[in-house]
Amino acid sequence: MKIKKKIVYNRIILKISGEFLQGKNLSGIDNKLLNYIIQEIKSILPLGIEIGIVIGGGNLFRGRYCDENNNIKRVLGDQIGMISTIINGLLLYHSIKNKLINVYLMSSLPIKGICKEYDTFKAIDLIKNNIVILAGGIGNPLFTTDTTACLRAIELEADAILKATKVDGVYSKDPINYPDAEFFHKINYDYVIKKKIKIMDSTAFLLAHDYNIPIHIFNIKKTGSLYKILTGKNIGTIIKNY
Repeated sequence: MKIKKKIVYNRIILKISGEFLQGKNLSGIDNKLLNYIIQEIKSILPLGIEIGIVIGGGNLFRGRYCDENNNIKRVLGDQIGMISTIINGLLLYHSIKNKLINVYLMSSLPIKGICKEYDTFKAIDLIKNNIVILAGGIGNPLFTTDTTACLRAIELEADAILKATKVDGVYSKDPINYPDAEFFHKINYDYVIKKKIKIMDSTAFLLAHDYNIPIHIFNIKKTGSLYKILTGKNIGTIIKNY
């Protein structure tokens, strides 16, 4: 049943990192965190929000940590990382489906019998009645899943990107090392690009800047944050062109 409540965005891309899913484990997936994030997603379904999810793979493998010393070059490492996002996508897909929620898995790297190939036009149709999980990154090495989230937001005409993190938002500097760090509730793209703020990579910020898509950085570990953002509460940091 759809709740009649004022919402900020009608269609979103939710970016979930692989690192969040691993929790305190050295690798793999913490099932409690997986179930938690599904409950957070389920809480916004009565709002009628159309949801695309870009999933990372850092809990299984991170391409940028490869070097010549372990005989895995960056390109190969990124290819392994893209496959890792498909593994996470499969787990997320089946966990959501088990909750009797309409969900569809697409990947830029299709695997016959396991996941369908990403198709922009089909995804736009599907997202109206299904949560659409977007795995495989953009299908090419050297691009992060943050960049993927921005690219998919542009392609699927999303109103915003919501990046689920373990921090409250964007600070002027590391708040752990600098207690006087300023917290930003609102910030513009020119500032984050100029200051090279690392909460997302620069390619992602440039895409979002050029296509005027706002990005919300928020702490998914705070229960209800996703719902609050979508109903207009001042949660986390919003980055946009001001």
